[in-house]
Amino acid sequence: MSLSINPQEREHQREWSISIQAFALLLFAIVGGAILRSAVATRLDSFHLDEGYHIAAGVSYVRHWDFRINPEHPPLMKLWVGSFVAATGFHLSPFREFHDKPDERDFTETDVFLHNDPDSVQRRSRMAMFALNSMLMVVLAFTLRRVFGAFVALGAILFLAIDPTVAAHLPVALTDLPVSLLSASAVVLGASAFRNWRWADLAACSAVLGLALGTKHSALVFAVLVALVGVSLAAFGPSCRAGDTRLKRFAKVGAVLAGALVVLWGIYFFRFTESSERSEMFNRPLANKIADLDSPVFRITLTGMAKTHVLPRAYIWGLADTIRAGVEGRFGTRVFFGRAYYDKGPKYFFPGVMAVKIPIGLSLLTLIGLFLSIWGRMSGEWRITLALVVTAALWFLAVLTRGATYAGIRHALPAVVLVSVLGGVAIHAAAFSSAKPLKLIVAIGLVGAGVAALPVIRPWEYYNELIGGKNKAYLYFNDEGVDQSQRMKEMARYYHEVLEPAGEVPFIQYGVDTPELMGRGLDWVGRDRKRDEVRLEGPTFSGTILIGAMFLSKRYGFDLPALREATPAARFGNLFVFRGSFVVPGLLAEDRYWTALTKLYAEKPDIPAGEELLRQSAALDPNAFYVNIHLGSVCLRRGSREDALVAYRAALEHAPEGVFRRQIEEQIRRVSVEPLNQIPELRDPIFE
Repeated sequence: MSLSINPQEREHQREWSISIQAFALLLFAIVGGAILRSAVATRLDSFHLDEGYHIAAGVSYVRHWDFRINPEHPPLMKLWVGSFVAATGFHLSPFREFHDKPDERDFTETDVFLHNDPDSVQRRSRMAMFALNSMLMVVLAFTLRRVFGAFVALGAILFLAIDPTVAAHLPVALTDLPVSLLSASAVVLGASAFRNWRWADLAACSAVLGLALGTKHSALVFAVLVALVGVSLAAFGPSCRAGDTRLKRFAKVGAVLAGALVVLWGIYFFRFTESSERSEMFNRPLANKIADLDSPVFRITLTGMAKTHVLPRAYIWGLADTIRAGVEGRFGTRVFFGRAYYDKGPKYFFPGVMAVKIPIGLSLLTLIGLFLSIWGRMSGEWRITLALVVTAALWFLAVLTRGATYAGIRHALPAVVLVSVLGGVAIHAAAFSSAKPLKLIVAIGLVGAGVAALPVIRPWEYYNELIGGKNKAYLYFNDEGVDQSQRMKEMARYYHEVLEPAGEVPFIQYGVDTPELMGRGLDWVGRDRKRDEVRLEGPTFSGTILIGAMFLSKRYGFDLPALREATPAARFGNLFVFRGSFVVPGLLAEDRYWTALTKLYAEKPDIPAGEELLRQSAALDPNAFYVNIHLGSVCLRRGSREDALVAYRAALEHAPEGVFRRQIEEQIRRVSVEPLNQIPELRDPIFE
């Protein structure tokens, strides 16, 4: 299998072939270098917003064989990290009843940041994730070597080792990089297995696909694609060998999918229920999660899955959550190349994000590999497998564009790993071709990417030169690729060194929850509502504001034009410090909104206080229509038809066109005529 140009180059390739021992040494050197680079570049990073939630959940899985906490993600990665952390010591509080997701997050993060040493927890978690992700990179490399040969495999891993987004994800307890590496391996293994139909290859594909399904629900996109490819090649592939039939091939496709499901069930300990109890233990009933979905097809499908026990109940709960946020859409303003989009970004959102987050040199290698895949002369198996790799990337991005744009490059990581194969093809071609221009262009791409990306500290914030680098990226984008609370340690240091000695209490608007602020020893405006009542009276705030870059871009509701136009007193990457007096009704409205949620969904809810805070928030910034949706649900819960209608109508007045407006209209119709006890609450679209 080669990109053979002529017999002379084939001879050149044989001279350059390397043994399995040499391949392994080079591979471990590249992966080891990637780990070292990431460890240095991310050493100052704080927890990602979701890491504490995942880690505590993983410990609970390991100790109690119980999946009630954080069911929105399958457990493989959390089991892995939880095993490391639990074995080295972690205080886990006894289970209690949870009042929706905010209460559950507060429970887990209180353990991480207040009942344990968070820095110790982070160090152990990072070690676990470095080990897991490096192993999965090795699995991908040997998969690629089996299909494409050593140079494509090493080239693809080198591509990933250089990429800053991969470096940023290597140590974090998130599901995105593990599912990306596993899904890419499953796609390549599937293309090979469904061409030769050998049981060893089919079993490998099945096992890897099952592990991907047990890591994140987005792997279902690749499972569907693998199934379609298998069925197509079984029906229309080359003629069957002696003793083989098309019927047997269909059976083998079914066996691959069945084996993947067995692996998935094994990750859940072959138990349908999330705990040893038969009754549900989730933070919100499964029936309500399914009812949140707008699509009747999804609702019927998931209800059928739950009734037939085809998948573990926690997996179905998480799938409902994923469809809600990642397919139907989580409301929010998406700033894309400086333009604001409401609800979802444009169809080309993810290709655009990849263009500015992947180093330009690596993008050049991808384009060369794509060109060679389409027009280069290569063996049939290479052509089919590369076609599937490209199709898988495009298929995945097409699904993502429906609603998962809020996470930016993080959700597109499977596509990044897939296109790294094209980069490997380009490196292979340069190594074996006699064409000097090709060698020169590939060398320029590699060197340019290395020079631009490898020295970068805090690679999560990396953006390439197309938009002026990471310091200006927040002006053009506001997804999670800009920042996700990883400057928290700088905030704590600034507070303790500058603000605390002066007796100054700042207003904090950053992607961290109360337990982490308390664990870092910070005080903030709003921590003591009585003390800070005068300072929180809107719409002007005077003092110091610590705020993340994501909150400075234009938003539909809670917008902050005064800060966007102000000059910061200090800046730590994408954490900004503003000092003075600012007219910021959106800032104070958002503070009331999130404080209201902590009261409504606490272990001991304070409904009247939460309702009053929602009313204050809606009065300060009526454009945040989702506040009135939440207020309407609270009024509905206490049986006030009139108040619920007032809140829902206010939400409708300010809601943009789209699915949420239609849902509000339907809710108003039902509240107007139906018995209140038969009407489900309308779910706040940004609540997840």
